[in-house]
Amino acid sequence: MSNNSSVIKSWVLASRPKTLFAAISPVLTGSALAFADEVFSFIPALVALICSILIQIATNFVNDLYDFLKGTDNEKRVGPERALASGLISPDKMKKAIIFTFGLAFILGLFLVYKAGWPILIVGIISIISGYAYTAGPLPLAYNGLGDIFVFVFFGIVATVGTYFVQAVELTNTAFLVAIPSGALITNILVVNNYRDAETDKLSNKKTLAVIFGKAFTRIQYVVLILISYFIPFLLYMEHDFNMSILLPFATFPMAIKLVKMIYFLQGSSLNKTLELSAKFSFIFSVLFSIGIIL
Repeated sequence: MSNNSSVIKSWVLASRPKTLFAAISPVLTGSALAFADEVFSFIPALVALICSILIQIATNFVNDLYDFLKGTDNEKRVGPERALASGLISPDKMKKAIIFTFGLAFILGLFLVYKAGWPILIVGIISIISGYAYTAGPLPLAYNGLGDIFVFVFFGIVATVGTYFVQAVELTNTAFLVAIPSGALITNILVVNNYRDAETDKLSNKKTLAVIFGKAFTRIQYVVLILISYFIPFLLYMEHDFNMSILLPFATFPMAIKLVKMIYFLQGSSLNKTLELSAKFSFIFSVLFSIGIIL
């Protein structure tokens, strides 16, 4: 393998491509609602998607850097390979990549500010700061039991509603409702990650909800977030004049059952497959949900 290919492979690893479903799903759902409301605009939707992906990648870079610096990513880790812990990327280069990626997201986001006004500027700045504060700063969210809330709010509610807002330039109750499944299922990706790493996180003083409340709580949390996600399409059908196509996500129910079995019966590195499948599940659910919204 050439040196250039090795470098590219290292940065792809650091970006955690399997997690990027989390950046795509809310933009897809928000854009679907904009289409249904006849306010869809392709360019703002595309820019919102790129910004969402860049913020996700930058947040992953920050996570990789500070988990390494804090000693959380060590030889006892059972999760996927990490770029810094493996010596593939230096901390200095990662710091520069974080600045570049967040900076590019901010610059592209200025177009959305131009289209939809100053509220998007505030949301963008808060999203970038929160992405950095997820594992860095004096009170890192992921180390103080706030990671789940961060993911639900920013990768669910803010990303979905924000995508709708940059196209419609208004907020609706429906936009907040359709954001809930994305937030819940993307949060479940983190729930699996923290469930798998509970023992090593405890040793590293990383106080995730799985560490604070235990594994039994975490399994229940995972199931409840799935149930909430299925409840929203049902609610939209019963109370918000959507037709039966909004129930398309129920086609994923067998996949949900498989995931619940995995979270209850697998341990350690076996949960890496559960993590990957949870990401795919959130994306497939959002695709079917988006189709249902449009139809």
